[in-house]
Amino acid sequence: MIMQPQAELNYQRIAQAIEYLENNFRRQPELDEVAEQVHVSPFHFQRLFTQWAGISPKRFLQYLTVDFLKQKLNETATLADAADAAGLSSQSRVYDLFTTLEAVTPQEYKHRGSITIQYGFTATPFGETLIGVSERGVCWLSFIPTHGDALESLNEMKLHWNSSLFRENRELIEAYAARIFALPFAHEGEVSKERGRGDAKLHLFVKGTNFQIKVWEALLRLPKGNVTTYQAIAEKIGSPKALQAVGSAVGANHIAYLIPCHRVIRKDGILGEYRWERVRKKSIIGWEMARTEQQEDHS
Repeated sequence: MIMQPQAELNYQRIAQAIEYLENNFRRQPELDEVAEQVHVSPFHFQRLFTQWAGISPKRFLQYLTVDFLKQKLNETATLADAADAAGLSSQSRVYDLFTTLEAVTPQEYKHRGSITIQYGFTATPFGETLIGVSERGVCWLSFIPTHGDALESLNEMKLHWNSSLFRENRELIEAYAARIFALPFAHEGEVSKERGRGDAKLHLFVKGTNFQIKVWEALLRLPKGNVTTYQAIAEKIGSPKALQAVGSAVGANHIAYLIPCHRVIRKDGILGEYRWERVRKKSIIGWEMARTEQQEDHS
């Protein structure tokens, strides 16, 4: 595994800053104080955070307040109601126009036999990831815990896709990461060649129960910059009382970020837990909201 330590260090500093700002929001710490906490100069920290999020740290934190998130929940529900009334499958098809999902149940996978999965570790705006790609699409994406063991994530992927063949391919995985996270080092030819397609869609290949797959499909219809609740997902898939099962399906998602389980929060506006660390959930939600607002301002 080849690490990219500077990118990982940058994310760790940003995550530490977000945690510190949130824990001390009542007294509104100054930039100098936050920079000191992450061991960089105020100038460097301001530049680092603004390059990452596109906005200032204090502005970023506003996206993570309970009141703001409650407002976003209401907006999402209103958009969904309007879409349903108009007969649309989603309030915004921007996201799933670029992402298609193919599913296989565990029983089907058992009968079909093994698949070949090319994988690699790579840096992203939210820390180091492990990405796995089969000939049928992206089949794994997990974030490496800040103080965790990357090999544990690799073993988890191998356990999920048991009986498959695994081959490390760093160049291919960096190309996919560049497209997934809009990073500046894409090798688009490699991605297209591997898929054997000329289109620009990202294809996902998942394995789960029929219920889990319904939940993941519902998550894919949630546009970037929006959040929803477990209750709303349960109602969307026609199982309004299955809140615990929905929560389990959200937690079992094995393609982080692309299947946006991070956008599911509690109905009281609390972000809640996240399989790949709570601070990473805060980072992704705030980052998506900031980028979405910037796009809307320029449209």
